[in-house]
Amino acid sequence: MAERVLFYNQINKNKRNSIFLVIIVLAILVLIGYVIGMALGPDYFTIVMILAIIISLIYVWVGYYYSDKIALASVKAKLADRTQYHSLYNAVESMSLASGLPMPKVYIMQDQQINAFATGRDPKNAVICVTTGAVEKLDKSELEGVIAHEMGHVANFDIRFMTLVTVLVGMIAIISEIFLRSLWFTNIGGNRDSKDGRMQIIFILIGVALAILAPIVTKLVQLAISRKREYTADATAVKFTRRPTGLINALKKIKNDQPMKSHRVSKSVAPLFLSDPFKRKVQNAFSTHPPIEKRIAVLEKM
Repeated sequence: MAERVLFYNQINKNKRNSIFLVIIVLAILVLIGYVIGMALGPDYFTIVMILAIIISLIYVWVGYYYSDKIALASVKAKLADRTQYHSLYNAVESMSLASGLPMPKVYIMQDQQINAFATGRDPKNAVICVTTGAVEKLDKSELEGVIAHEMGHVANFDIRFMTLVTVLVGMIAIISEIFLRSLWFTNIGGNRDSKDGRMQIIFILIGVALAILAPIVTKLVQLAISRKREYTADATAVKFTRRPTGLINALKKIKNDQPMKSHRVSKSVAPLFLSDPFKRKVQNAFSTHPPIEKRIAVLEKM
């Protein structure tokens, strides 16, 4: 008989793994800063870092305070009418009471695929967006399971966590881009016969390699974090509903559901959803979500 998995053990395990992955992103950011400093020298380093800090701060501010509005606008979601979507509001209110969290704003997205996502910077400013397909195709228990999963993201501060990771990935991409462009104005190597000149060339080559590879690596880390957080939210949903059957049945329906129309969602927003909106068959390091079969298997052990 398979060993049962306690939901709080699953939550703690995935939280530890996610923190480890964020440390990797921060380490890459520090390494890039060090290499840039060694490659460009004190004159260019100061200018580049000032520009990088200013651009990064603007990026952080916009991303942190307006991430929910950007995500909702990108999928053309609208505030759900309480009368028209009373079953959806009942499910959200029920899971809000079960979780002890403030009632989030409820949005609806016009698409026949069963899906949903949560966004916002904290539980007090949380938003849950659900597709019309989810409201129409799921029964009460299944819809509550989906909402509980999204409330799990809110309760675990995944919405803030993923915003932080996205910002860090964006900062690395920005700093890498600035570094590559700054090389056009740099006196590379200076006196190539001197020890300092040779060292500068070495660090510039390392810096170029990092500037090209770091955004790719951090993007892979971001997607890995996204996959880990789905398992955590699944486990939290079981905590809120006290049974895994609703979410399991919803995931089974999602597995056999149609892909979302590509013009309705961008690839940058895809990791937010309950399941991969594009229904990509091949699972690899660039996948936004873990396989539905594995998620169901883990839930069945709870």
